[in-house]
Amino acid sequence: MNKQVNLILILLISVFSFAQNTDGYTLLFQEEEPLKIKLKYSNKEMNKKTNDSTFIETQLSYEDAGVWKDVDVRLRARGNFRRNTCYWPPVKVKIKKSAAAGTVFEGNKSLKLVLPCMMEPDKNDNIMKEYMAYKLYEQISPYHFNARRVDIDFTEVRGRKEKSHQIKGFLIEDDDIVAKRFEGKVVDRFIHPLAMDAETSVQNAFFNFLIGNTDISVAYQHNAKLLYVGKRLIPLSYDFDMTGFVNPSYATVNETLGIKSVRDRKYRGFKRDGKIIETVRQLYISKKSDLMSILESHASQFDSEREYKETYKFLNSFYEIIEDDKDYNSEIVSAARTK
Repeated sequence: MNKQVNLILILLISVFSFAQNTDGYTLLFQEEEPLKIKLKYSNKEMNKKTNDSTFIETQLSYEDAGVWKDVDVRLRARGNFRRNTCYWPPVKVKIKKSAAAGTVFEGNKSLKLVLPCMMEPDKNDNIMKEYMAYKLYEQISPYHFNARRVDIDFTEVRGRKEKSHQIKGFLIEDDDIVAKRFEGKVVDRFIHPLAMDAETSVQNAFFNFLIGNTDISVAYQHNAKLLYVGKRLIPLSYDFDMTGFVNPSYATVNETLGIKSVRDRKYRGFKRDGKIIETVRQLYISKKSDLMSILESHASQFDSEREYKETYKFLNSFYEIIEDDKDYNSEIVSAARTK
């Protein structure tokens, strides 16, 4: 009897370990290697016929040790702007617990799939840049979304015809998973940024300045989420494609902020205690080689060497600002918001 009980316990532990490790990362996000997947659906149907409650049902195939496996999924388009602008809108992926069981997706009931927007030569490089933005923030804060690169064999259904595309993309874990990792919860209501945790707020504001992101509001949760962890409110950014770091052709500029291009940085953080701001500054300076190394390690995955070099230059220009006292005080300390 004791042997049977022990065997059951071992099996239960094995199943749980398959889905999630001690850091709270599901199996999908424990690997850095791009996951090969296959998808088939109509872009037109995705754009026109899906919404928050209406999904397309299809199969997602993924390669596991040279063997292709199928998972039943439900998909819908995300984002009004991208739905109206993009050839491939970003996608919300829903997977039933029973369908995900025993697969690389176990533990993930909801995922975001980020795809190229336009049919342009730099479409895959834009994906690489946005993906790297997530990897950069991993170096700054434990409160981040995990992302996993995917190489997609996409079959586009066009009426009775089909067209094949080979594109890059990446998957992002759900905010509930991030909250669970820290035994917290997601907050979905207006909260003034000054009510949020000071240090993580400044870390997040520096990061959005680094990538040239002005398409964000942590107060209204536009391209941002709020976590309540240990009686602290933690801002968490996502959707970085409209930034200077990615610099896509379709990016729009908020000229009310006094900028003419998404490549023009504008600090949007609020005034905080000077010691906290300086601590965050030193954190970013200490992480310079780590952040640069992330770009360098992905250089071979760019289609265009020019795109890679411009991205590297843009990241380096952030350090030219924060390493220079005059520029740092002018563009960050003095530029901090009061309302």
